[in-house]
Amino acid sequence: MNAGSARPGRGPFPAAPWSPSATRLSRRRFRTLNLSMMLPLLVAVGVFMLVRQAQTLLDVVVLGLGIVAVVVAFERWTVGEITRVALPCLLVAAAVWPYGVLAMDGDPQAAYYSLAVIGGMSVAQLPRHRAAAAVGIAAYVAAVGALGLARAADPGVDELLGNVVIPTGITVVLIGLMFPNKGFYDVMAELEEARERDAELAVVRERMRFASDLHDIQGHTLHVVKLKIALAQKLLHSDTARVEQELAEMYTLVGDTIAQTKELAYGQRKLNLSAELENARNLLEAAGMRVRVDRRAEAGAGATDLLAQVLRETTTNILRHSRATLVRIELTGHGLTVVNDGVADDTLPELRGLATLRRRVADDGGELTVRIEDGRFVTAAVFPAPAPAATPAP
Repeated sequence: MNAGSARPGRGPFPAAPWSPSATRLSRRRFRTLNLSMMLPLLVAVGVFMLVRQAQTLLDVVVLGLGIVAVVVAFERWTVGEITRVALPCLLVAAAVWPYGVLAMDGDPQAAYYSLAVIGGMSVAQLPRHRAAAAVGIAAYVAAVGALGLARAADPGVDELLGNVVIPTGITVVLIGLMFPNKGFYDVMAELEEARERDAELAVVRERMRFASDLHDIQGHTLHVVKLKIALAQKLLHSDTARVEQELAEMYTLVGDTIAQTKELAYGQRKLNLSAELENARNLLEAAGMRVRVDRRAEAGAGATDLLAQVLRETTTNILRHSRATLVRIELTGHGLTVVNDGVADDTLPELRGLATLRRRVADDGGELTVRIEDGRFVTAAVFPAPAPAATPAP
């Protein structure tokens, strides 16, 4: 069965908890929040200064250009693309500032407003030379203010504050405040990237789990079918009744495997430990081995599925890799042990299925060990015993 045919939302690979589409959605929401909260405030402050200080139509046009540059720069800043418009917007703002100092009457606050805002947003986004750019903008603001101060007939403290100190100070403060803001955005971007990586890893782990389960189901069945076909070939001319029985068992086994594959694809597969014990006994005895099952206690509900998978994989390995004559299966309340003889040498074969199951058992707090002791192959899966219930105080 093709696993990709599973229905959306119920297949073996669930939707990632954090996907690139979710990242784009979060960025879009954050941009909308910035545009709805900060942009009206920036425009309102600029218009207030324009209405308060513009005295001629030319003043309105020039200061209005500065406000338009602020809007364009802020809109691009919300999507992280201010570097594309930073230079033209800075040029417009840089032209508005000397016009306010040299051509307008009164306090030129509205003239340096656009330069301070655009400079703050642009400098923090530069890939390098940020400090030099910040110093250059502040020096330009101070130099233009000093030029206006030098042209005044009788400059005093008020003129010094209005033309040099306050514009330069506000520009420096706004640029400085944008650096922590840039750091905040960088942290958010790193968190989004980390979530995307976690989502990709979750999908990869789920695919590995699905591949392991598919191997457990179909690999086990195909190996058993192979053995039964070989047995049927030997008995074809001597025991036709046994051949018919083997063919019927193969038909049933293949049907069960198809059903289990469907359940796996739809995320509904649960192994039955009792059925796996009986199945392991029948398969091993059919291969000519003596099997002893010692079922001392029932396994905990949380470990049943993994123990059944370990038993199935171990049965397949015994049939495939050993010449066993005796197999002992011991089940306790928190573990499973399978011991078989017929070990050719003291070298452990490469058992990829059990290696995958070892990681899954460890993820559930258990331990799966495979070793050779006294010429016997031992496979043991042990889960921690559940903590005893607390006795209520008298």
